[in-house]
Order: sequence, then structure tokens, then C-alpha cells
Amino acid sequence: MSPVGREWRREPLYHLDPELNGLLRSELIRQQETLELIASENFASRAVLEATGSVLTNKYAEGLPGARYYGGCDIVDQVEQLAIDRCKAVFGAEHVNVQPHSGSSANLAALFALLDPGDTLMGMELTHGGHLTHGLDINYSGRTYDVVRYHVHRVTETIDYDEVRELALTRRPKLIICGYSSYPRIVDWAAFRAIADECGALLLADIAHIAGLIAAGVHPNPVPYCDVVTSTTHKTLTGPRAGLIMCRQEHARAIDRAVFPGMQGGPLMHVIAAKAVCLKIAQSEEFHRLQRQIVVNCLALAETLAAGGVRLVSGGTDVHLALLDLRSTGLNGLQCQDLLESVGITANRNVVPFEAGKFNVASGLRVGSPAVTTRGFMEPEMRHTGELILRAIAARDDAVALAEIRREVLDLLDRFPLYEFL
Repeated sequence: MSPVGREWRREPLYHLDPELNGLLRSELIRQQETLELIASENFASRAVLEATGSVLTNKYAEGLPGARYYGGCDIVDQVEQLAIDRCKAVFGAEHVNVQPHSGSSANLAALFALLDPGDTLMGMELTHGGHLTHGLDINYSGRTYDVVRYHVHRVTETIDYDEVRELALTRRPKLIICGYSSYPRIVDWAAFRAIADECGALLLADIAHIAGLIAAGVHPNPVPYCDVVTSTTHKTLTGPRAGLIMCRQEHARAIDRAVFPGMQGGPLMHVIAAKAVCLKIAQSEEFHRLQRQIVVNCLALAETLAAGGVRLVSGGTDVHLALLDLRSTGLNGLQCQDLLESVGITANRNVVPFEAGKFNVASGLRVGSPAVTTRGFMEPEMRHTGELILRAIAARDDAVALAEIRREVLDLLDRFPLYEFL
């Protein structure tokens, strides 16, 4: 008689669970055959996929390197310390915690560490580019703290630093959040630092979207200006789906205790290993070239769309994403998102500043260049992509024309194979 469980432990997924394996294969094909413009998505490297699927998924490691609540942590201590040291090297941070499971959990842990319930928190209005965890009413952040919201300027659609200063001096928040989820321009960290100092506030930057750009020097680094910086690792940083927190040394103990035991139990050591991989990659010149191309590519896409009559919020982009105001096209955001998906292009609907529409419909579309740049697109392909989007909008009621656009999308993607080793 063989040991209990020996057979299923050795069976490959395709044999053990063909139903699930079929879904995974379908998703692989979807990614291979889709022109991915969702600004918060990217394609992880083979090494990141391998680390995420490694035997480290078996190890429980509550605590921190050198101070665990479980035995057998000598190796995972080295793995986590490697990720910490590489993050410090990439961003110049004094202290790093690489255990947050996501960007949202990183933000909530930071708030938990720095604020008490009822304290005043200042963040950008969600409809102007902020994030759920920056004070939305139904989110933990909005339900726990007294939230003051700032906005972009009605004319320029860029951050209204005068309003930020006025609100800060009037409401005296304990913490100001900068860094956004749908803001297409460079953020002036020094201006926020000056405002925070003037009103006596702590300053937190959420760089989930632009971490890769910052790592490559394409966007200014907030670490020298901020008390705490949070990020994801799966967007421009091209790593696993997860988060991390950087902070000044004076906040290290509070941040670490907020993550564990305050917000989480055992860290995902296989994901932390994958973070170490992406942070190694982030130090390479090839990665720096990729980030520079991401910005160039997004500008090429935005300029093509603007030339075709689509209005760009703020008039353009400095980063990896552009926000389109679709109101002149006769489509709302949801309609445009569905239309583009029908021809194999994915983007996401997004509200635009000062609109009165609902979040689940929206008047805008957020497009980004990270995933297609990682795949190999350059400026000609981005301009072609912009033209395909314009043609799809114009031909939205023409099934034959839409079918031809879908064929062109597939032909374009065939030139840039994705995960051909899978």
C-alpha cells in the first residue's frame, strides 16, 4: 500500500484538475491574443512566475527576518532580507517592509500605523485621480478617519496645489496622501512636503502606478520627501501582485507592527521571493530602458488619439497612462470599454474630473502602455493602436469593420509573442 496522498501530490495540474487547467489555458490564450492597455496591468517575467509558484508557498513565517514565531525560517529570512535590501537600493529607503499582500493592504497598514480613528486625513478626490484607500466613504479609510478631499484645477486638470495648501492650513490634517491611480502628470513631491511642513502633517506617497518609472529615474522619487511611501509591485515594476511599504526609520516599528500583527498573519514567502526578483530586475539598464519606452509609448498613443479628436484630460500625459474624455465621441466609458474588448483591446472605464456620471458607467477611459511595452511595442505600434481605437469608435455599428479591426489586432500581436515557453 502506497503512502496516503502520494498519487495526487505528484499529479500535474492538467491531469489532476483538467477543468481548472483548461481555464488557465484559456486565460493564457486571452492574454496572448489581447492588446492590453489597462494601465494597472503588466506581464510578469518568467523568473517572477517561477518564484511565485515555488516551494516557498509551503512556509509559514510570521514575524520578521531573525524574529519569527515559527522554526525552519533560516532560508526564508534570507529571501525576505534580499527583497528588503534590494528595495532599499532601488528607492533609497531607510526602512522597508515587503510583507503587504497588496497595495491596498499596504495603504491601510500605513494609515493604521500613523493615525488614530477620527484623525484628519487628506487625500485626492477619487473622481479626480485618487484611490479607494485614500478616503473613499465606503472604504476602511473613509469610515475610520475624518477625510478632507483635494482636487485638480478645473481649467488645467492638474493638481491644484493652492487648494491643497489652503485646505491643509484650514483643516490641519495629521496626514496628507499624494500619489494616484488615474493622474497622467508628474507629481511635485517637494511642493507637498512644503505644505505638509507648513501645517504640521505627515506625508505619504502612494506610488503603486509609477514605482517602475521612479526606479528608473523617469519620474522624481518621493522617498526623500515623504515619511512613508507605499507601492504595489505588479504594475510598472513588473513583479508579482503584491505590495510593500517604505518609511523613515522613526516610523519603522509602527509600520512593521501595523503589518503584523495589526493587519496580516503569515507573509506570502513565495510572493516575497518574486518581489526580490523584480527588484533585482529593476536595477538593470534593460529595465531602465523599458521604463523610458513606457513613457514614450504612452505619449505616442495619446497624441494619436488626440489627433483623432479624443480629448485628453489635462491635455496630455507625462507618465504611463492617459485619461480620455469620451463625451465628444457619443460613447460613455462602459460602452467604449465593451466596444474595444470586442475587437481584442482591453482598457478600463474611468470617471473624469468634474463629471456627474456614475462610476460604473463613467465618461472616460483610462489607457496605459506598460503591458504592451513589456511585450515589445514601440512608437509605430502605439500609433497603430491609437488608430485602431479611433477606427473602432467610428465603426461601432459596423460588424464587418469591427471584425477586420479584430484581425488587425491579432496580426499585430503575432509579431510580439507572449509566454511562448508556456
